[in-house]
Amino acid sequence: MTLPNLAEPQTRPALSGAAAFTMALSAGALAANLYYAQPIVALIGADLGMDPALESTIVTASQIGYALGLVLLVPLGDVLENRRLILLTMSAAVLGLIGLALTPSLPLLFALTLLVGIASTAAQMIVPLAASFARPEERGRIVGNIMTGLLGGILLARPLSSFVAGFLGWRGIFLLSAVFVALLTLAGSRAFPSRQPEGRERYGALIRSLGTLFVREPVLRRRALYHAALFAAFGIFWTGAPILLLREPYNLSPQWVALFTLSGALGVLAAPVAGRMADRGHSRRGTLIAISLALGAMAIAFLGTHSLIALVLAGILVDLGVQANLVIGQREIFQLDAAIRNRLNAVYMTTFFLGGALGSSLTSPVLEHFGWHGVALMGCLFPALALAYFLTGERRPG
Repeated sequence: MTLPNLAEPQTRPALSGAAAFTMALSAGALAANLYYAQPIVALIGADLGMDPALESTIVTASQIGYALGLVLLVPLGDVLENRRLILLTMSAAVLGLIGLALTPSLPLLFALTLLVGIASTAAQMIVPLAASFARPEERGRIVGNIMTGLLGGILLARPLSSFVAGFLGWRGIFLLSAVFVALLTLAGSRAFPSRQPEGRERYGALIRSLGTLFVREPVLRRRALYHAALFAAFGIFWTGAPILLLREPYNLSPQWVALFTLSGALGVLAAPVAGRMADRGHSRRGTLIAISLALGAMAIAFLGTHSLIALVLAGILVDLGVQANLVIGQREIFQLDAAIRNRLNAVYMTTFFLGGALGSSLTSPVLEHFGWHGVALMGCLFPALALAYFLTGERRPG
């Protein structure tokens, strides 16, 4: 059963430049919260007395929180006024970030990391809101522009976190993020457009419908599983590589790790390009390119034990592939049914964030027991599975 391609009424005004900019910046600031810990898990673990083999679970906790928020909060965008919902969720993120900056213990760290992950899903309420103000033929471009901001936040989070940790310690980045998200919440209260959905479902029915959508909608299911595999590789690389660089033979400082993580910043360029490709009917070709880039990146990363150049190239390619596939996938699912766009996005994002959480959680134990080659090999496995599914899947557009 495929959902009809229902377009929203085109009586809504287009997004103003100020609204689009504030939405892109807010989406980026919120998404960045999931990645600040990635390059500094060793510093956090050492400060709070954590076993090195378990350090990557800090990243996993934020991704699990994000997945919970996608399931429990994002679908509310189909029934509640969008601007108010987004602003309240952003305010919760601010409180969680302040708590992280002050936390004295590991249990509280994990609880607050979950809270910040849940509240940061406001980013995924912003993207469908922006898509609701776009014509179908330009939806890929609009989504791509907002996603450029979101992906910029993700890609800059790692170098910024490493850089700030070198001067203010690991707590400083969470405090700075709290201030920034608070300012954007104030700006959003004036800039975000108001949208009252027509949906009237009860909360229980709203949440139960998510599983039904995954089972019944093949485009959504395929897109979600493609990206779950790619996001697992993304989590494996960006959790494992900073740990590798802090050890022999590199022994880099947090500031140098920050410079290394900038290699992924080029991935932000993939969002608008991928959006335009999808608008022109090249989703399938773009998907093949994206999956191949991620697979090639992890193959090159195999050389990273003694080649910083290989790690840099791998970082560039994995981010290009992952970000391109993300935008193409979102553009395709947003074409399905405007009335349930938040739920479609929730299923898509939840599925692939679980893939990312799986990849991140496996990284530290694999690195400890099998070394970097084991990590790189594991990173190749996930996009290889996505490629096999893509090549043997249903021959349909998207």
